[in-house]
Amino acid sequence: MKYIKSEKYDKNFIKNNIMGPNPIKLLEELLLLHPLSETDTVLDLGCGRGVTSIYVAKEYNARIFAADLWISPTDNKKRFDEIGLTSQQIIPISVEAHDLPFAEEFFDTVICVDSYHYYGMDKEYLGKHLLPLIKHGGYLLIVVPGLKKDIHNNIPAEMLQSWSPEDIQTLHDIAYWQQIIAATENIEIVSFEEMESFDECWNDWLESDNEYAVNDRKAMNAGAGKYMNFIAMILRRK
Repeated sequence: MKYIKSEKYDKNFIKNNIMGPNPIKLLEELLLLHPLSETDTVLDLGCGRGVTSIYVAKEYNARIFAADLWISPTDNKKRFDEIGLTSQQIIPISVEAHDLPFAEEFFDTVICVDSYHYYGMDKEYLGKHLLPLIKHGGYLLIVVPGLKKDIHNNIPAEMLQSWSPEDIQTLHDIAYWQQIIAATENIEIVSFEEMESFDECWNDWLESDNEYAVNDRKAMNAGAGKYMNFIAMILRRK
């Protein structure tokens, strides 16, 4: 696909601030499946250095909470200030995914790009910690790195070039994620899709000098990508 919106952003800024395969290209594809509205209040859960939150604020003019555990909200605020985004548009906050300090039914939409697989594999997580924060009729838009089919009983040698079996336990296929999500009451599964963005987003990441990207090159150069994908989930609170 053509990344008409993502390509507007400074490539060095993106390269220096992404923490995995290019998240704004993943988000651009995700939001083609379900666009945001200017009137939405949005939670970007696991925003990292905030590039996805910047994208939402600029492209959709939605009010967004940029939430992450590992990246300082002060550092993210500096990035947002430098780009000219105000605290009325984008609010940086430090959170742990199991202890979200928001009122019930506060958000119109929650987005999670390349983070949900770290905390959402617990079948109780969605219903207990995240869904109550979304308005009835509101949406949860998720991208996770995944697998074309399950490989855990026979992990390919290519993948072990960069990642341990424990690392790979966070990767699963669409069928796995469908049964995880289906365990939650009052959730409507709108769609599960394998995304087009895999090669494009991985190439952007592997070109960066991030130490994790450098480590990932070994597996990807060996051909691990043929087992992997990105999975888009569009969910609605009933």
